[in-house]
Amino acid sequence: MASPNPPQFPNHTHPRTWLLTSAASPLGIALARAVLAHGDSVVLGVGSSDVEKEHGKTRERAEDFGRFVREEIAAEGWRDRCRVDYEFRNMGPCQAAVAEAVAAFGKIDILICCTSEAVIGTVEELAASQRTLTLVRQQFETNFFGQVNIIKATLPAMREKRTGHIIVLTGITSHLGTPGLGIYCASGWALEGFCDSLAYEIAPFNIKMTILQPNLEINVLTNKITSAPLLPQYSPDSHPAPLSRTIIGGILDRLDGKGPDDRGMNGNYHHSNLSSDGIETLYPRLPPQMKSALIAETLHALTAIGGHENPPGRHIVGFEGVGSVKEKLKTVSEELEDFVEVSGAVDIEPEGDSPEGMVNGVP
Repeated sequence: MASPNPPQFPNHTHPRTWLLTSAASPLGIALARAVLAHGDSVVLGVGSSDVEKEHGKTRERAEDFGRFVREEIAAEGWRDRCRVDYEFRNMGPCQAAVAEAVAAFGKIDILICCTSEAVIGTVEELAASQRTLTLVRQQFETNFFGQVNIIKATLPAMREKRTGHIIVLTGITSHLGTPGLGIYCASGWALEGFCDSLAYEIAPFNIKMTILQPNLEINVLTNKITSAPLLPQYSPDSHPAPLSRTIIGGILDRLDGKGPDDRGMNGNYHHSNLSSDGIETLYPRLPPQMKSALIAETLHALTAIGGHENPPGRHIVGFEGVGSVKEKLKTVSEELEDFVEVSGAVDIEPEGDSPEGMVNGVP
């Protein structure tokens, strides 16, 4: 497997300050490392569960982040350009983190909203009980409201300086509906609608907005996965459509058995765990080389676009993602043409010039 190209940054005259909302993830650690090595400063946002070693499911994640903060940052002499804050979900901690960043570094130039968790389950499975409905609310609290809160907390500081760049990671699932990930997709679509609208509102303050859409595997396989109890009607034996539960479970099955002790990278994970009668949670354990390769394209996009003078409003990462979105847009365009007569059937054609104050003959 070829080594990924080193991160590239746009030209800039002064060191920048970055704020990352999920710095304990594989992508968050890699981005923080690249930013600090480049000479910029960074505020690392982490969830408390990400750094609790006692919690078996997050032990590897906590150890990776702990090593990065205690050993690598100290060894490289980066400590003065780094701060760690916790729980970027509620408004109070978000405002405190922004205040600390401004006090330490004078400003926030680039906000990276990269928090993501995936809830797996069909719409019916997630509506089956109060416990599964709670999963739906938690999905939106994490992937939507948590991101919205840190954006709202950061805007006054950026507005005061009349500069800033907000980058929000969603996924190509915000273009494509994905069976078995309906609620996950919905949280991404909601966030993109929020960001598209916000982009117009903040443009006069010279604040840029970019929506970055990596492949599904980036956000799902490198973050927390929770699966709802399987309904028998949606089991692989009785439901022919390929659901995300089966696809993701198959990927984890292929990874299992490849650990150094031959017991599997994912511990006691079995495919049946994602198809059980209970709620299951796991953080996929990936081989280090696979992990680096998986996030390489997204890391390159973040460093190349972050703080750019003229960044894209939306960027799709990777050839596979571009191809999938092109196919979706082609389908939408074809359906528009197929039913264009229906779309215009009730339009009122003006006869001659419309009176003042009327559009197409309608007041």
